[in-house]
Amino acid sequence: MAADLRNATGADVRAACRRGELTTPTPGLALGFVQANLVVLPREWAFEFLLFCQRNPKPCPLLDVTEPGDSEARFVARGSDLRTDLPAYRVWKNGELVEEPTDISRHWRDDLVSFVIGCSFTFENALLAASVPVRHIEQNVNVPMYRTNIACRPGGRFSGPLVVSMRPLTPGEAVKATKICSRFPRAHGAPVHLGDPAAIGIGDIAKPDFGDPVEIRAGELPVFWACGVTPQAALIQAKPPFAITHKPGHMFLTDVRDVDLDVE
Repeated sequence: MAADLRNATGADVRAACRRGELTTPTPGLALGFVQANLVVLPREWAFEFLLFCQRNPKPCPLLDVTEPGDSEARFVARGSDLRTDLPAYRVWKNGELVEEPTDISRHWRDDLVSFVIGCSFTFENALLAASVPVRHIEQNVNVPMYRTNIACRPGGRFSGPLVVSMRPLTPGEAVKATKICSRFPRAHGAPVHLGDPAAIGIGDIAKPDFGDPVEIRAGELPVFWACGVTPQAALIQAKPPFAITHKPGHMFLTDVRDVDLDVE
């Protein structure tokens, strides 16, 4: 199924999720369409999370915010249903992960506000077009993601470490990738770190906190981007009584084209 969706539209991917046919990670799917992270919180926690996003635009670039109880991300994917249109979700209670369903309809409430946040999978089409390799797509695995020792700016009750995604590149490819990704600030933009993982608190590059390890070949260095899993680290610390997020790597496909986020 995933291979059939590489040249699909965002709507095609959402439909496959809604039918229960797609439950795997989404890198490389619907190339050219913007992918997004998801955070869903009760209304009483929504303003503080909005503040957290505003203060940390690198890992949390907002693409859409819904009205309470509205499950449609109408500004980026008209006709979508955030309860069914992702491959997999995470349900949190008091900062603890309690379930990873593929449909959250039974958890839905009228007070829930959804935040649709930009994702680095968006700029991967531009990297591939420029012959910059994307290793996790090559190896057909999820992107590796790591907690760092870089602190986010607090917003209300939300705080925590920056989470990063990693793609191995040669120095020349890293320069090219930096120029390309700088054009996509609403998809995390340019890398935040290149080289030594220990410098940002990553103890073992072969053991990501989320996603899958990928091969780092001779002459390559790890290149790190801010990641939309950062809010999940903040949720663990803030401990809201209830929250829903995407499962890392299992993104929401929008109808927005990646060229629409290109600020060049």
